[in-house]
Amino acid sequence: MAMKKFINDPENLTTELMAGFIMAHGGKVALQGKSVVRVNPKSDDKVAIVTLGGQGHEPALSAFVGEGMLDVSVAGGIFAAPGAPAVIEALQATKRDAGTLLVILNHAGDVLSGNMAFNMATQQGINVQKILTHEDISAGKDAPLEDRRGLVGCIPLYKIVGAAAEAGKSLDEIVAIGERFNEGMRTLIVACKAATHPQSGGAIGEIADDEMEVGMGQHGEGGGVVVKMATADETAKIMLDKLLATMDLAEGDKVMVMVNGCGGTTLMEQYIVLNSVGKQLAEKGIEMVRSMAGEYLTVQEMAGFQLFIAKMDDELIALFDAPCDTPGWTVR
Repeated sequence: MAMKKFINDPENLTTELMAGFIMAHGGKVALQGKSVVRVNPKSDDKVAIVTLGGQGHEPALSAFVGEGMLDVSVAGGIFAAPGAPAVIEALQATKRDAGTLLVILNHAGDVLSGNMAFNMATQQGINVQKILTHEDISAGKDAPLEDRRGLVGCIPLYKIVGAAAEAGKSLDEIVAIGERFNEGMRTLIVACKAATHPQSGGAIGEIADDEMEVGMGQHGEGGGVVVKMATADETAKIMLDKLLATMDLAEGDKVMVMVNGCGGTTLMEQYIVLNSVGKQLAEKGIEMVRSMAGEYLTVQEMAGFQLFIAKMDDELIALFDAPCDTPGWTVR
């Protein structure tokens, strides 16, 4: 079947996408080169938060630039990391005595560009530290770091480290907070319909009509377990059991849960899954203190969802609840 998308020349897709994005949210963000930046930047005595990643995952990542979250999102091509030169430009632009935190998702291109830019920045005397998100559990509890992909967990992490930065905490304090949250978060993806690449129209993976894949990658990469399509309750149990098996949680512990739609799954379905997860956690005596459902990081029309869970404490909850104002997330 031919791809059906409202686009023009595929070669101009990213340019037109970014122009429309800025047009829609011009009061909050602006475009500087290949970076989306805050219209009203925070003062230089506060730590800057920078990230990078490909487009095609809207609203992520650029929609989380703004007060209380990111200062800069360096945008690449569709499903492609930006080059290191664009990232080093962002680090140079945010150079300040307070320092900059660079958040990198664990995907090969992002890691390559992010690490190259990080090394160049440190050589230039820029005060920068980095956090690598790697919360995917599909490869197993003891999988090497390179096999643990960075998924939707980057979004609540932006919220927490962004709030810490707005509060005036030091770079070392923010990194410690961010790493505590990073190490306590887990994500697993289930997909029941693959996406198409919006520039080529090519299918990204293949899933039979009566099957679903638990553990698929962010962009439709394989490596998961293919099983028969299941109900919301059954799917939530499969995924939650796998997630909890990798976490050190006890009765009375507090967690946040996010059901992130991959692009082709309705909000109705996401709410039903979240309700199921909440009930299952309650049966285990684990308190779901914060929860979210919606599309935060998508893969075009891929049907399925990412189930995210993170261990919380009072400080992380307070930072999660702090005000923010971005195109993709606002807390008053």
